[in-house]
Amino acid sequence: MRRSLVLVLVLLTSLLGAPAAIAAPGSTITYRSISGVGGTTLKAFVVEPTGVGSGPFPLLVMPASWAVPNIEYVGAAAKLAKESGYVVVSYTSRGFWDSGGEIDIAGPDTVNDVSSVIDWAVANAHADVTRVGVAGISYGGGQSLLAAANDPRIKAVAALSTWTDLARSLYPNSTVNKQAVEVLLAAGHATGRPGPVLTEAEDAYRDGRFWEVVPISAGRSAASKIAQINANGTAVMIGNAWNDGIFAPGQVADFYSKLTGPKRLMLSPGDHATAELFGAAGLPNEIWESVGRWFDRYVKGTANGVEAEQPVQLKPNNGGTWKKFGAWPAGAADTMQLDAKKIYAGWNTVADSGTILLSGALQGFLNIPTGVALPFIDRNLAGVWSGPQYPNGATIAGTPKLKVQVTPSAETTTLFAYLYEAGPLGLGSLITHKPVKVTGAGRTQTLDVELEPTVWNVGAGNRLAFVIDTVDPRYLTESTRGATVTFGPSSLTVPKA
Repeated sequence: MRRSLVLVLVLLTSLLGAPAAIAAPGSTITYRSISGVGGTTLKAFVVEPTGVGSGPFPLLVMPASWAVPNIEYVGAAAKLAKESGYVVVSYTSRGFWDSGGEIDIAGPDTVNDVSSVIDWAVANAHADVTRVGVAGISYGGGQSLLAAANDPRIKAVAALSTWTDLARSLYPNSTVNKQAVEVLLAAGHATGRPGPVLTEAEDAYRDGRFWEVVPISAGRSAASKIAQINANGTAVMIGNAWNDGIFAPGQVADFYSKLTGPKRLMLSPGDHATAELFGAAGLPNEIWESVGRWFDRYVKGTANGVEAEQPVQLKPNNGGTWKKFGAWPAGAADTMQLDAKKIYAGWNTVADSGTILLSGALQGFLNIPTGVALPFIDRNLAGVWSGPQYPNGATIAGTPKLKVQVTPSAETTTLFAYLYEAGPLGLGSLITHKPVKVTGAGRTQTLDVELEPTVWNVGAGNRLAFVIDTVDPRYLTESTRGATVTFGPSSLTVPKA
């Protein structure tokens, strides 16, 4: 009888099959077509978690960067799906590669595509409409912030290497960031289909009418939509690089200070998109690790303590560990007094801001700064001032502020201000810089100019040096060759940690 029972159990097992093994958490990746605004097709990689039930799952939407296809975030998406159970949609922004439509420079259709992708994921990919986050690098980051202003379903955003004020990024102090504009235009033509707005903007730039482009900035800048983002209570994380040659850090730092909801700001060495580059591919990366924890807390609702951490996290541009603050640093400051000088305009000197994408990447990856030999700067063409020596070193942390009295002889002059750390032999490392356009021939005026913010460790025995000249290859200069610029007594305030 006992043997018969065993035989029956064996037979039933063979007929019905052995108990199924519990599937280990993982992910599946499919290539899908999603209908965006106006029926425009958006091509996307959809990454869904497996082995964690049937959902609905928290959703992350990731619009691709300018000129970059949807594969950009697939590595990070697979990791987020497998380890944390997210559905992730990484899609090519309209107008680029295999997505339809035309490039509208983060116009209404591009921004509203984010909401269309959310709708699609809820209907087709087991996504939970009550748990939605949006993340992106560069163009994708800007879209993420703008979409958060429009769509209250978005609980959290991670915007990396992005802009919050488009005009301030590409036209700082009324000076065209020529290298950035040329890179963006070339990439747009090579990988996409420019729409009317981009075509008209390029025509104005080529004709020397860049000021005509400025009005399109407000509607495409999260800085003008801060009230909506705050009203929605969106949790906003921003990560940028100190040397970002396209979207410099000052504009995002100012935007961050106006947010009233949960927020985090991470600034670290590097150039545009370099600090988070490897993390997007799924490789270990401290920025993307923070992104994951941000979404776990504010999209999934995991109690991981993120809200108790210091929100402003700044890594020195020339090496060192993260410095963490409760708010943007505003400590003690040193003031350099700048005596009167007169220079001739229109010629370049050995002082300049470097090359976008290259110079910042060298600083970020290899700690090789943009350098200068101060003794070789022609004093007829540039004002050069030496600051205090720091016997025990010092840490600059915050935004250096220049108050300069200037009298140009030409109607229009472009000034370029550079702050250096200088050693005993006069070899300098660029700490930060800023352009400014001056108008009014023969008119003496006092300008207040904020250089780009930084955190920088000055070595023991070194000093600060400050330089102003009138030509920089990164920018479109409007200086008149042979004109003069006279500087009256001025000052530079340098904040310290």
